[in-house]
This record gives sequence, C-alpha cells and structure tokens, in this order.
Amino acid sequence: MRHPPTLAATGTSRRARLSAAGCEQVFARLAAGNPHPTTELCYGNAFQLLIAVILSAQSTDRAVNKATRTLFAVAPDAQAMLALGEEVLKAHINTIGLYNTKARQIMQTCTLLLRDHGGAVPADRAALESLPGVGRKTANVVLNTAFGVPTIAVDTHIFRVANRLGLAPGGTVRAVEEGLLRRVPERFRANAHHWLILHGRYVCKARAPACDRCVLFDLCPYPDKVGVWTASGSPQGSGAARAPNQKLPRRRSPGRSTGRG
Repeated sequence: MRHPPTLAATGTSRRARLSAAGCEQVFARLAAGNPHPTTELCYGNAFQLLIAVILSAQSTDRAVNKATRTLFAVAPDAQAMLALGEEVLKAHINTIGLYNTKARQIMQTCTLLLRDHGGAVPADRAALESLPGVGRKTANVVLNTAFGVPTIAVDTHIFRVANRLGLAPGGTVRAVEEGLLRRVPERFRANAHHWLILHGRYVCKARAPACDRCVLFDLCPYPDKVGVWTASGSPQGSGAARAPNQKLPRRRSPGRSTGRG
C-alpha cells in the first residue's frame, strides 16, 4: 500500500467536482463490471489481513503475498506468530521494505492482541489504531475488508482517482476520505474502497492512464485524458476498435507535461 502523493502529482490542478448524478453513475458502472470486489492481499482470517496490511505500507500487494504465502502457513494467528519469534519473522519478510521495523511492530501487535483481545483482531477503530504499525488507513482497510464497515481507506490510487474524477477533490488524504464518505451513495459505500483502488491500479494509472478502456471516460473531467467518446457510449483509443482513419490525440511527453501524475 503506497502513500498518496501531493495533489499536484495526481495531475489535477483544477478541482472539478462531479455532480451527485455523476457519482452515482461512476459506482453503478464500476459495480456492473465487478459486482464483488475485494482486496488483492491474500489472507485467511482477520489477523492475517491485519498483518498483510501492516506489511503493505510502502510496498506492493504482490510483494506482500509472496512473503505471506510461507509466513501464514507457519504462523496463522497471533499466538503462532509470537512463538515464531522476531528473527524468524524477519527471514520470512526480508524482501519487503522496512522489514526490520515491521517485524518489531508485528511482534508488539501480537503481544497486545493476546493480552487485550484474546488474540482476536478488534472491530473498533480506536483499538486498532492503538496497535503498533496501525494508522488510520490500515484501520480503515481492516474495518472495511474484515468486518464490512463502510469506511474508505485512501491510498495513492484512491487519492489520484478521487481528484481526477472529481468525486472528492482534496489536497490531503483526510479531506479526500471525508469527501468520499459524504459523496459516495450509501448503497455503494461498502465496496467503494475496492472499486476505486482497482480502478486506479489498472486503469487510471499515474503516468499512463488507460483512458481508451475506461468505462468512466465520458464522466471524467480530467483535462489530460486520452481518447474520444463515441456515440455508442464507449471510449475509443489505442486498444479499442475505432472508425477507419480516426486519429487519437497523442500524449504529451513527460518532459512537457503540465500536470499529469
């Protein structure tokens, strides 16, 4: 889970705000394409999800999954993780950035889970945020994914998408989170985090947004999007069918960009 960039890095200097009807359309389309979204972190229980999210700070889900595949086989819960010991834990996660710090935090977290919660992960924000290595974003991921609480954890992908689409323009993570909680229709709120992070990871990417295959193309006010919207209601670009001889706008080179992330 990577930390959000500054607003300028999202490529959105003008904070256009999508209408309420537009917000409804965004999530209706994302839901139609992926009715049951979930995290790409691999886990078997709430404890494993918590550990995976702690490990994902400034790392990728792929790197975390590679490490936890063997780790969770020998330490599936807090008691087993604590018994494993910090040095053995480090050996399992040493391909992940900041693994020394994360190993220490995980050991401390396991101690507190066993002492204060019987080894279970609490479904309470304050209790989660009292654990070493757990901040608001991590707590939001666990509350939403493990317990179904309609929270929205804002990472770099969601920060970018929320600003580009005008869903919840804001210059800070907290501002974007609060804006999303106000503006995402209630019926979509429980899954909004997953839809937005996946859209940012695979479509609305920082340096090369895949506008040509974006189902939100016509709704998006992002000034540097690439492609055209057809009468049939589908985006046309380098990877989509288009009329003969139709030319698409060319992306500006990174050196000449005036605001793309």
